[in-house]
Amino acid sequence: MAGLIVLGAVLVVLPGVVVDHDLAGASVAAQDRLKAVNDVRTTLLQAVGGMVVLFGAYATWRQLRVSQDGLRATQEGQITDRFSTAVDQLGSDKLETRIGGLHALWRIAEHSARDREAVISIQAAYLRTHLPWPPAGPGAPALGVPINDVVPLEVRAADAQVALTGLGVLLQRPREQSWVNLGVTDLRRADCDGLWLHEVNFDQSCLEAAGLYHANLTQASLVSANLRHADLKTAILRRVRCVQADLRGARLVETDMRDADFTDADLREANLRKADAGGAVFHRADLRLADLRGSDLSTADLRQARLRDAVASEHTRWPTGFDHAAAGVVVAEDPGPESKPLLQPSGITTLYPPLRTLS
Repeated sequence: MAGLIVLGAVLVVLPGVVVDHDLAGASVAAQDRLKAVNDVRTTLLQAVGGMVVLFGAYATWRQLRVSQDGLRATQEGQITDRFSTAVDQLGSDKLETRIGGLHALWRIAEHSARDREAVISIQAAYLRTHLPWPPAGPGAPALGVPINDVVPLEVRAADAQVALTGLGVLLQRPREQSWVNLGVTDLRRADCDGLWLHEVNFDQSCLEAAGLYHANLTQASLVSANLRHADLKTAILRRVRCVQADLRGARLVETDMRDADFTDADLREANLRKADAGGAVFHRADLRLADLRGSDLSTADLRQARLRDAVASEHTRWPTGFDHAAAGVVVAEDPGPESKPLLQPSGITTLYPPLRTLS
C-alpha cells in the first residue's frame, strides 16, 4: 500500500515539478503545460513499466535457478542411491543380479561424467578379483587346460564379459586419468572385438584366443602377456609394449603395429600379413615360421631377430640393406586380398591347431 501511495504521488506531483523546472518561470498556455505534464507522466509510466518487467524477469530467473539447483540435488541423490544399490548387487550370489548391477553402473557412467572414473575402477577391480591369473576358484578352467577345451568368457563368466565390454566402451569417453589395471587377469577367449582398450595394463595377463578384432590397444602394456592364437586382425597396436609377450599363432593381419615394442617377444607362427610395422622394435624377437607376406617392415628394428623359415613375398618391405635371404626367410606367393571376417554366433568357438613350436 505504501508503495502504491508513493507511486501515485510520483505520477501526480513529479511531472508538474519537472515541467515547471524546465520552464524556469516562463509563461505558457495552460493547454501546452498540460500536454508537457502528460508527456512526462507517460515517460515515467514507461520507465516504471520497464522496471517492473526487469524485476519480473529477475524473479523468474532466480526461481529457475532455485528449481535447477533443487533438481540437480535430487538427481545427485538418485545417482548416489543407484550407485550404492548397483555396488551392493555386485556381491550377490546370483549371476543375473551381478549382471544387473554392472549394467546399472554402466548407465550411471554414461550419464554422469563425475562418476565415470569410479565406475571404470570398479569394473577393472571386478575383473581382477573374479578372473585372477593363474586361475583360482571352482569354476575357472585349470592352468594347463588346452585352449580348445576352454569355453568363451561370455559363457563361463557372463558377468565378467559384461564388465569387460562396459570397460571397453567407457574408455572411449574423455577421461581425467590414464591407465587402467587389468594385469595378471584370466581373459582366455574373451570377446574384445572393437573395444577401446587405450592405455590398459595387461601385464602378465592371459588373453589366449581372445577376440581383439579391430580393438584399439594404443599405448597398452602387454609385457609378458599370453596372446597365443589371439585374433588381432585390423587392431591398433600403436606404441604398445609387448616385451617378452607370447604371440605364437596370433593373427595380426592388417594390424597397425607402428612404433610398438616387441623386444624378446615370441611371434612364432604368427600371421602378420599386410601388417604395418613401421618403427616397430623386434629386437631379439622370435619370428620363425611367421607369415610376413605383404607386411611393411621397412623402418622396423630387426636386430638379432630370428626369422628362419618365416614366409615373405615380393610385397614384403624390408629395412634398407637387410638381407632377408641370409636370415633364412622363405619367399612365397602373395596370398591376395584378405577375406572379410565371419562373425560367429555366441558360444561358437574356433578350434585352433596345436602349435608346432609349443614347448
